[in-house]
Amino acid sequence: MSLQKAEQFLQNKGFLDHVIRLEESTATVVEAAEALGVEPGRIAKTMSFLQGEQAVLILTEGTARVDNRKYKDTFHMKARMIPFEEVEATIGHAPGGVCPFGVHEGIAVYLDESLKAFDTVYPAAGDDHSAVKLTIAELEQVCDAKGWVDVCKAQ
Repeated sequence: MSLQKAEQFLQNKGFLDHVIRLEESTATVVEAAEALGVEPGRIAKTMSFLQGEQAVLILTEGTARVDNRKYKDTFHMKARMIPFEEVEATIGHAPGGVCPFGVHEGIAVYLDESLKAFDTVYPAAGDDHSAVKLTIAELEQVCDAKGWVDVCKAQ
């Protein structure tokens, strides 16, 4: 169901032809990179946080790690990830397929500066056997991000 929601969202935005369905698992950054034949950094990892009761998604390059100090400086609160077992109910996609496409109403999406190291990235498309090939400009356009943040550790 998540894949269909993401695909419907992408179709409405004119990006359905960017979806890649794979036989191999794309549930982790390493698996997605291997399945797509790209370096792990090109996988746009979608991380799920709670800010009070508000769910927030932050897309980072695949190998990036959140820097708690930068996160707190940016959002004025501690980083609190959504518990694994609550991600699907909160976001609309299960872990391994979380993406900013076709999520529940009212979820804020941010893009981390780490993504700018690449011209093309591959976020998930709603399940653990899919991806979406997008340029950074296309990603900005399609995911209705609130903006760019810098919340990852320097690599």
